[in-house]
Amino acid sequence: MTTTSDHAQATSTATPSRMLRYLPTSALIIDLLLMTIVGLVAIVGRRHLDLFASSASVEEQVVIAGPLMILGWIAALVILGAYHRDVFGVGTDEYRRVLDASLLAAGITGVGSYLVKFDLSRGFFVLAYGLGVPALFLGRFLLRRALHTARRRGLLRQRVLISGTRSHVDEIAGVLGREPWLGYEVIGALTPEYDLSEETATGLPVVGNSDEVTSLVAHHRADAIFFAGGAVGSSAQFRRVVWDLEQSQVQVVIAPSVTDVSNERISIRPVGGLPLMHIEPPTWSDASRWGKRAFDLFGSAVLIMAFAPLFLVVALQIKLHDRGPVFFRHNRVGRNGNEFSCFKFRTMIQDAEALVTGLQEAHGASALLFKMKDDPRITPPGRWMRRLSVDELPQLFNVFLGHMSLVGPRPQVAREVALYDSSMSRRLHVRPGMTGLWQVSGRNDLTVEEAVRLDLYYVDNWSMLQDLSILGRTVGAVLSSRGAY
Repeated sequence: MTTTSDHAQATSTATPSRMLRYLPTSALIIDLLLMTIVGLVAIVGRRHLDLFASSASVEEQVVIAGPLMILGWIAALVILGAYHRDVFGVGTDEYRRVLDASLLAAGITGVGSYLVKFDLSRGFFVLAYGLGVPALFLGRFLLRRALHTARRRGLLRQRVLISGTRSHVDEIAGVLGREPWLGYEVIGALTPEYDLSEETATGLPVVGNSDEVTSLVAHHRADAIFFAGGAVGSSAQFRRVVWDLEQSQVQVVIAPSVTDVSNERISIRPVGGLPLMHIEPPTWSDASRWGKRAFDLFGSAVLIMAFAPLFLVVALQIKLHDRGPVFFRHNRVGRNGNEFSCFKFRTMIQDAEALVTGLQEAHGASALLFKMKDDPRITPPGRWMRRLSVDELPQLFNVFLGHMSLVGPRPQVAREVALYDSSMSRRLHVRPGMTGLWQVSGRNDLTVEEAVRLDLYYVDNWSMLQDLSILGRTVGAVLSSRGAY
């Protein structure tokens, strides 16, 4: 067992970030600045747009009402928890609280003006709150982006200890490690007293026993302690640990052995003081209903018309290069295992398929999700098309015909599907997509295991909002060309 003294020197040089405590203050300053700017814009807009014409001077009204509106808006944000430290950086809860607080502030302003018979300009009111809500959203979005960028660079991170059995600790540490924007820096593991190992299977150092949580958290100056499976023997023991930590300002997190489940499918319902986690069934069946199909049909039709000139330019370039066929049609496996002809612009030499097996053997690559960074079969025009994903635009016709969806798992060939295990076969529950989670999360730079994990997460946790988010992120992924080859 690695003792506390063995790590004293290592931890003394790593100072945990305390700048996170200033996040709420930063958000407050940004909100005040934006509200002031929006107020000035609303004054000018009311004067020039002549909204809801009134004889009263809007400047005279704002001198009285403006500060009260801002104070009321800030108060609503505070009351509804929009400045709580836990809402920053992840999830939609932060934006929901901002919206709820803004609607509350607008309602109080309107009702209050009516009750005290204050002639507040309706044009100013509409512009102030109509522009203010998007402005606050933008401010929070930019703050979040800055926070994520800082965390990816190793700043503003929380030092984390994970308590539990070694297998559970590694599972939680793996999840936190692959999402660096969350800002968790795992500094060690606490294992049960009977475990004498010095490190976990992944090399995470064991810094002490689970029953020494209080002293080890203080010694290693941890910002958070995660309790995984096997961390404590009973609820009474866990309650005592929480009591011991209540004065240390350490975040206590219970990390159950549940991964890759979206928060929309999870609900906590206390029963007799026992918090029970309920997990709703996977949502893949919702991805096959008429709403998603109607969106795909309309979206593909619009995009086909928009890209028609580009189709012509690419077709001419391919034909002029080697006089070969413009399109490459290949059988892929779609929903429920049904095969279809997938359309792509041809980016490889004409006998490319005959060389696949030899290239796999030469490079020792897996047949599953086979890709090469410097594939010798790719033609010069094909390289720029692949870099910008232009070669996949003809799949819009597959989407229009119902073979594919705009968003979904990557369509694969029969030989790849033959390698599926029972869990990977879940990818076939939905239509394959032109873009998906793996494409916007690194594309071909991802390992096979990570790409499959992202596809399975999409299948089990489908939502229309997630589809729209992936489509938006696809634009950035294509323009950056990260992982494209």
